[in-house]
Parts: sequence; structure tokens; C-alpha cells
Amino acid sequence: MEKIDKLDRQILEIISQNARIPFKDVAAECGVSRAAIHQRVQRMSDMGVITGSAYLVNAKKLGYRTCTYVGIKLEKGSMYKSVVAELIKIPEIVECHFTTGPYTMLTKLYARDNEHLMDLLNNKMQEIPGVVSTETLISLEQSIKKEIPIIMNDTDDNQ
Repeated sequence: MEKIDKLDRQILEIISQNARIPFKDVAAECGVSRAAIHQRVQRMSDMGVITGSAYLVNAKKLGYRTCTYVGIKLEKGSMYKSVVAELIKIPEIVECHFTTGPYTMLTKLYARDNEHLMDLLNNKMQEIPGVVSTETLISLEQSIKKEIPIIMNDTDDNQ
């Protein structure tokens, strides 16, 4: 497995704050050539360190006013994959995690309003074979949203 060095981490810190920043600006900040930045970003993409770039969509601007987390309990944990295959068909579900703790799964979804949320829960999610129960947690406000910090390790200088 290839290593991530100090320059890679510096590049990640910059582009994780602004994915649209031109490579020439990243190069100037890092004190290297634009080609070096391009090569390193490509290498980190090939390694799977960078998994893509995306435009972030404001769900509220599209009419989805309610962000909800739904804990799902399954009849058997082994039913996880078949339940995921059904959950993926529900476009309002944007995340799904297989978890430890009180729920087998935890999903994040967006609904237009309470009626829409009830429909998603009662007529879609709870109708999936293997789903025993759900518990709904409505997000009142998102206070923090960020990427994992790019921490410089002491060993980075030795690579």
C-alpha cells in the first residue's frame, strides 16, 4: 500500500475545504508545480483516498424540509443485504449503515413534510420483509458538517 506523505495531506486539506479550487492555486500554496498537484490528486484517486467530487445539493431548496434518521430493527441481521436492496429503491434515503447497538441499521432520509415522512415509514420502509420496527429521529438543525480532518503525523516527515 502506498503511503500518504506530508504534501499529500496538505493537498487534501486544501481541496477538502474547496473542491473547486484550481490546481494552480493549490500548487502556489504548496510551493510545487501544477503538474505535481495533478499527479498527486490522480494518484490519491487511484488509491481510493479521494473517492470523487460532487456538487452538494441543499435539500431544503428542493422542498425537502425534514431531515430524519430512522433506526431499523431487523428480524435477523443476516437479512441486511436484502433489506438494503429494497431501501435503495427509496430515493429519499440518502444514507444507510449496518450498525451495532439498538438498531440493525441506521438510515438518513429527507421528506417534504410530516405526511410524506409518514408515507415513507408506513408504506415503504416498514413494508419491507424482515423489518421488525423503526424508530424515527427528526433533525431539528444540522450544527456541524465537515470532512475528516487531515492530520499530519510525526512519521510523515520520514516518508
